[in-house]
Amino acid sequence: MKRYLIIASLLIVQLSFAQENVSKTTATKNVWSLQDCIAYALENNITVKDASLNKSLAEVNYSKSKSSRLPNLFGNASQSFSNGNTIDPITSNYVTDQIHSTNVGINTSVTLFQGNQITNEIKQNKLLLEQSIFEEEVEKNNIVLNILETYLQTLFSKENIAIAESNLEVSEKEVKRAKARLDAGSIALTDYTEAQSQAATNKYNLITAKNDYQQYIIALKQLLELPPLQNIEIEDVTNNLDFINLELNKEAVYTKALDILPEIEASNLNIAANKKELDIVKGGYLPTLALTGSVGSGYTSINSNTFSDQFDVNFNQKLGLTLSIPIFNRNQTKAAVQTATLNIEKAEIQKQNAEKELYKKVETAYQNALSAQEQVIAIAPKVGFRINVLPTNYKRVRFNNRNYYNVQGIFYVQINNQYEVVDPEVGTIVYELPSNYEKVTIDGQTYYEFANVLYEKVQVNGTRAYEVVGIIDMD
Repeated sequence: MKRYLIIASLLIVQLSFAQENVSKTTATKNVWSLQDCIAYALENNITVKDASLNKSLAEVNYSKSKSSRLPNLFGNASQSFSNGNTIDPITSNYVTDQIHSTNVGINTSVTLFQGNQITNEIKQNKLLLEQSIFEEEVEKNNIVLNILETYLQTLFSKENIAIAESNLEVSEKEVKRAKARLDAGSIALTDYTEAQSQAATNKYNLITAKNDYQQYIIALKQLLELPPLQNIEIEDVTNNLDFINLELNKEAVYTKALDILPEIEASNLNIAANKKELDIVKGGYLPTLALTGSVGSGYTSINSNTFSDQFDVNFNQKLGLTLSIPIFNRNQTKAAVQTATLNIEKAEIQKQNAEKELYKKVETAYQNALSAQEQVIAIAPKVGFRINVLPTNYKRVRFNNRNYYNVQGIFYVQINNQYEVVDPEVGTIVYELPSNYEKVTIDGQTYYEFANVLYEKVQVNGTRAYEVVGIIDMD
């Protein structure tokens, strides 16, 4: 049975993948690698898509705000009929007659000054665009971390199935041996029922492991936005993975994270955008000056000139300035200023919460990585597995003039500049076992198994110890 060693270090990661390689064939494949999952999720996860759409909306708003500096231009045309006492819409003469009239024109206006509101709106929308870019990166980072964590948990769970199957096979064989010894009268009934109980427990553990695996697969499919009925499997890790020698201080990691992670920069931009909102609403206290202009012409039926002649004669141009001075608007501007000021304070509190959440994320990831390194979990590697650096929690064991490096029940020997997993020699003594060892009963004698190594509890100079008594062949 293959066993793999995986050390999950969820520190600060900045991953980028060539998304152009993600195609329809990826979505339909059965076996997914970690790189496949991350690349596909970045392309298809709806949370990432939503963040991308928010960025596109911010780009539109920024472009729209810059266009507000430009003049507007409208064309108009009208055709009217009047009868009786009326004013000629072209000549403005008072007449009593039937009149057919035509008016056409073009109007334009441009804001010359509006309390610097246009300038501040442009600056604000630029800040919001930059914020949306960082928020998109936040969502991408989150999906990468979620995929990484779920994929590794799925991988561990998959190997747990193999371990549970192996344990069940061993316990079922033990039940058969116990039954034969019971029939021969060499053991008591309680020993036989204990073997049966162990087999039942191992069967339950196998069912639980399979259920856990399916739950992780479901979670992974949801992150990938795959159809519920699509079957997927994850790729086994067959390449050698080096241990991560964790020497960073979590405070140093946190300080570095404040500088490079997009969450904090997005919070800073949110504060700046709210300050610009305050500048915008304060502009409501200032006057607005606009330049207006128009050209037009028309035709009236009471004039004897031709249509074209009248259009030529009646052609007119207008140019004007409009000044609007706010005097009292029912305290709308005052309320807007107060609201903007409060939103700045809220944005600053949101930044503090972002820093707290970031520290929590860093500390949790750091502790997970440290725990993984110290315990050398998750799954025992097979013999022949090599690493370049030993974890810091190894213990040196010497037996028969040979140095072993024991890391939570896994034995290494140094070969040149690497360390290779080996089976310890029978007789090797250790003074503690990993917490997830298995008890095994053979011929009524209790042994302890971990990573296919069988131990017997002994006393060495009055101290409890465990002696290697055999290696279980799983092939």
